[in-house]
Amino acid sequence: MSRIFSGIQPSGSLHIGNYLGAVKNWVELQHKYESFFCIVDYHAITIPYEPADLRRRTDEMALGLLAAGLDPSKCTLFIQSKVPEHTELAWIFNTLTPLGELERQTQFKEKSSREESVPAGILNYPVLQAADILLYRADLVPVGEDQLQHLELSREIARKWNARFDSPGSKEAVGAGKPVQGPGFFPEPQGLLTPARRIMGLDGHAKMSKSLGNTVEMLEDPKSVWEKLRPAVTDPKRVRRNDPGTPEVCNIYHLHKAFSPAETVEHVAVQCRTAGWGCIDCKKVLHQSMETELAPIRARAQDLAGDPGKMRKDLETGAERARSVASGTMSEVRQKMGLA
Repeated sequence: MSRIFSGIQPSGSLHIGNYLGAVKNWVELQHKYESFFCIVDYHAITIPYEPADLRRRTDEMALGLLAAGLDPSKCTLFIQSKVPEHTELAWIFNTLTPLGELERQTQFKEKSSREESVPAGILNYPVLQAADILLYRADLVPVGEDQLQHLELSREIARKWNARFDSPGSKEAVGAGKPVQGPGFFPEPQGLLTPARRIMGLDGHAKMSKSLGNTVEMLEDPKSVWEKLRPAVTDPKRVRRNDPGTPEVCNIYHLHKAFSPAETVEHVAVQCRTAGWGCIDCKKVLHQSMETELAPIRARAQDLAGDPGKMRKDLETGAERARSVASGTMSEVRQKMGLA
C-alpha cells in the first residue's frame, strides 16, 4: 500500500474551506493508503503567538479532524512536536538546500515583502515541510495547487540527499538486509491534487481565511451559518430579483457544488440563469445542504468533547506510531551520513 503524508496548521476550529479543501479528502484517502496526518505546530510558531493559545488551537484542530471523520484505527494522526525527528531531519536538509532555492519560493517572497524583519523560520519553512514528508518516506502528498512549488523542493532535496549519501553501490538497508525500493532511500513524493482545489470566502474575492473574516466554521451552529450566508456575495450582475445570472461566477453556486447533490446543483444553475430563484432562495437551499453534511460532524464533536481523555489517547497512540517510523528513518539517515 502506498503511503501518504499531509499536515495542517493548528489554526483552531476548522472552517469549511479547510474541510472541503483538504480534510474531507483525507477522510476518503485513509481507506485507500497508509496515511499519516499531522498537526504541524512547529510550522505555527514562525509567527508571534501565545503558548496557551497554541495549545487551545491544537486541541480544537484535533477535535475537528476527528469529528470530520479521521479514524485513528485507519490512519496515524499526531502532533508534529511530539516527534522530534522532524526538526532533526529539517536541520540535515538545511545543510543541502541552496539559499537561492528558498528565496525563490513564492510564499517566502510574498511574506517577506510585507515584513520589515523576516524570521529565518519563514525562509526555512519549506525545508521543514520537506522533512515532514520525507521522514515518513511518503509516496504521495495530498496538496492544493498553491503547495506544488514546495513539493517540488521536497523532491529536489530527496534527489540531492540520495545522490550524496545513498549511492548506487549501497542499496542495502542498513541492518535490515533488505533492498531499498526505488531509485534511492528517500522516494520523490508526488502531488495528489485535492478535488476541491480552491474554496473562496463569503466575500467572493479571496480564498477562505480566518484572517480575512470570510469563513464559515465547520462546527458553527445552523443559525450562525445562515447569518453569514444571507449577506454573502453572489453574482454581481444579479442586482434585482428578476436579473438572470451566471452561476459559474457565483461563489454560492460553487459551494452548492461542494455540498449539494448533483441534481440540486443542476437545478440551481437553471434557476440562476433564468432568474427563477432569487439569491436568497439559492442560499436557503445551500444552507439545507450544508446542514445535512455538517450536522453529523457537530454531533461527533460534542461526543468527543465529552471525553477529552479518549482524544488525548488517540493522539498519543498516533505519535507512538509516527515515532516508530521516524526513528527508523533517522537511524538509517545517521548511519549513511556518518553520524552514527
